[in-house]
Amino acid sequence: MNAAPVNPKNLNPHALTRPKALATLLAGALFGFGLSLATMVQPEVVMGFLRFKDGGLMLVMGGAAGLAMVAYKGFPRWWARPLLGGQFLTQPARWNRQTAMGSAIFGIGWGLSGVCPGPALAALGTGNTDILWALGGIVLGALAHGLKARE
Repeated sequence: MNAAPVNPKNLNPHALTRPKALATLLAGALFGFGLSLATMVQPEVVMGFLRFKDGGLMLVMGGAAGLAMVAYKGFPRWWARPLLGGQFLTQPARWNRQTAMGSAIFGIGWGLSGVCPGPALAALGTGNTDILWALGGIVLGALAHGLKARE
């Protein structure tokens, strides 16, 4: 019994193809390298930023947020479709009680540990295995939320 031929029109436009996987890997490597270069992978540097003693990370985050905003708003205007296929998606922002509570809890955890999830993963690449404690806490927090959300 032969399987039906694959119709390219029925394929998921957001499926991970080899070019998309390579682009994702390269973007992730660039992101990790940038976090490391900016010393955002060092909790003590982040703590200095959060205590308003080191403004360097403000430039890093401001520059990254500015470029991301230009890309997020500009790319759909400049190109009809993403370069690797699919379509541009929008994420409607809704501020509600859960968003405010989650932001506050995230901020408290970030302030206490000096660790943000993205830089924590990049810190592993620098050989900082102590960061595994913070990553374990991040996983436990996400797991606790996931279990609560199922109720």
